[in-house]
Amino acid sequence: MRLILASVTILILFITTSYKTPLDENYSFENPTKQEVVYDLVIQAMEKGHYQPAVIDDNFSKKAYVFYLKMLDRNKRFFYKSDINKFKAHEISIDDEIKEHRLDFFTLCETTIKKRLDEAKGVYKQILAKPFDYTVDELIETDADKIEYVEDGKEMENRWRASLKFATISKIANKINEQKKAKEKNDTISTKTFEELEEWAREKVTKSYDNYFNRLNKIKSEERFADYINALVNVFDPHTGYYPPKEKDNFDIYMSGQLEGIGAQLQEKDGMIKVTRIVPGSASWKQGELKAGDIITSVAQGSEESVDITDMRLDEAVLLIRGKKDSEVRLTVKKIDGTVTIIPIIRDVVEMEETYAKSTVIENGIKVGYLKLPKFYIDLANKGGRSCADDVEKEIIKLTNEGIEGLVFDLRNNGGGSLQDAVKIAGFFIEKGPIVQIKAKMSTPYVMKDTDPAITYDGPMVVLVNSFSISASEIVSAALQDYKRAIIVGSEATYGKGTVQRFFNLDNHISGGSQDLKPLGSIKMTTQKFYRINGGATQLEGVYSDIFLPNNYAFMDIGERELDHHLEWDKIQPADYILSNKTQDLDKIRSKSNTRVKESKSFQLIESNAKRLKQQDDKTSYSLNYRSFKEETDSLEKVAKKFREIGKDTTGLIVQYYPNQLYSLQNDTSKLERIKNWHKLLKKDLHLHESVSILKDMIISDK
Repeated sequence: MRLILASVTILILFITTSYKTPLDENYSFENPTKQEVVYDLVIQAMEKGHYQPAVIDDNFSKKAYVFYLKMLDRNKRFFYKSDINKFKAHEISIDDEIKEHRLDFFTLCETTIKKRLDEAKGVYKQILAKPFDYTVDELIETDADKIEYVEDGKEMENRWRASLKFATISKIANKINEQKKAKEKNDTISTKTFEELEEWAREKVTKSYDNYFNRLNKIKSEERFADYINALVNVFDPHTGYYPPKEKDNFDIYMSGQLEGIGAQLQEKDGMIKVTRIVPGSASWKQGELKAGDIITSVAQGSEESVDITDMRLDEAVLLIRGKKDSEVRLTVKKIDGTVTIIPIIRDVVEMEETYAKSTVIENGIKVGYLKLPKFYIDLANKGGRSCADDVEKEIIKLTNEGIEGLVFDLRNNGGGSLQDAVKIAGFFIEKGPIVQIKAKMSTPYVMKDTDPAITYDGPMVVLVNSFSISASEIVSAALQDYKRAIIVGSEATYGKGTVQRFFNLDNHISGGSQDLKPLGSIKMTTQKFYRINGGATQLEGVYSDIFLPNNYAFMDIGERELDHHLEWDKIQPADYILSNKTQDLDKIRSKSNTRVKESKSFQLIESNAKRLKQQDDKTSYSLNYRSFKEETDSLEKVAKKFREIGKDTTGLIVQYYPNQLYSLQNDTSKLERIKNWHKLLKKDLHLHESVSILKDMIISDK
């Protein structure tokens, strides 16, 4: 799967430092094919321009070999051991093929996968033509890393049978639960028998796989070639990739934030479409049920038939999920606790107001300012356009005018953005000094500084983060932590993305007869790395919280370190900076917070839920005996109900309106309703409540 398919969650930092293109001369080829030109240009670019070029050797070859086979047959339902034995001859020769401009391994894989796809098309229809035996005690292993490639056609048919039976049994169980809930609401509703539901489920699965194989049949050779190129460049790092012209356009649309849809960032992982982030202000955010970590299994347009998107390419899944404003999409979702639900969402354009910085005043024994920044936005298209730094400064001034005694700066779920603005914002809280160090390959680190001696806010401060605080949000958190200016509160650590990517248009680097081959696409390449002012990288480790608070994702595997071939953590010389020492009593404050958390039934419930979710996430084997399967899913549903009460009770926080705010919004009922709903959520926010308590302890410590 090419990179835009493998991860739509990439967020690029906008930086002003100059960088030399990795291909500084135009290359002219004599009678080349388009594949040859792309192949040559991409590899040259990677060797010359990547921050940490991989050595093109046998070890590189082995990594690319494994990566590409996973792209082609992640769940081991097409290739036989005999195919793998043929492929093995190329395991350590891909590097030689690159140097000799050959595509032997790619050509062999393409020929073989086409043959195996044709064979599998006949198998699934035959299996689904008759009912399964649901009384047999058998298991299916869903983790492909725990199973081997099959020896022969009989084994392959059995693997397909188990997979199709699992899909069918899941649909039956979900439908029976739907009927039960509907019957509880209206006992006059007629229900279908198990036999009727079984036939219905098999028809659904058949239709899904018809669509699946139709999509596979439409994959062109150049698309498979793009996948192959990405298998090669992903060995350098997970954020580097080749973008054919169409996919570069899709990426630009995504980054612009102007697309109509549901506002969820998605990632293809192990054949599943996983939600990695909900965009604040989007249709998904407003609807409220779709969460990061959820897996979307099928998509329906309103009341139409649902389309199974398991094993679907991410770009095609996104096309099904996207749609015009005010149209409905219904997502069948497997929650992180293992339960399955249908989530209806009315598509919309992202409400930009909801992605901007906003603030309010909170009281709980002290008056606290709460400042939320969903992302580090900047309008590069318009000179003097809106920027998050300007907006944050205005919100801080509003809060200080209200006489706040402390500030909670909320960077949870902040996916990053403008580096210039991140530096400015960190500078609002210190007198002046370095904020972040940036290093390109083979160069001296460049220190970005706050040069303005003015301090916008100088009081006690908590920065609230989680595992989805990424990139620029990690830079701000790290700087304020290194200066001992603020206490970082939240997940054990932030995401850990400490690299910068740049796009290079391959069309700019060809001349002569090769010009006729345009467009060639672009290469997105990691060119720089971020370092804290204390010298440590934000890459991989992220920013560790000073005070940890239990959360639902505490035991889940989330972050940069979960991506294949990530760059490692390292350190450079620290910058010169002067501590503010605003957090000198951190140990005492941490101890008090830990005591409150241990005594809190709500936090203990969250911790129990986190352990349950981790246990469920680690489960990869399922029964294909219907009675056992249903008992297990019913048990999951019963346990899940207990934890759904988390966050439904108010914490006692008093959330205020600014003077005249209600009056000024009386004619804008939509915006007023959004603010009221936001305030309701803040009153139930356990992590915010504890952050206010931490600020209380900081204030007492200062006196």
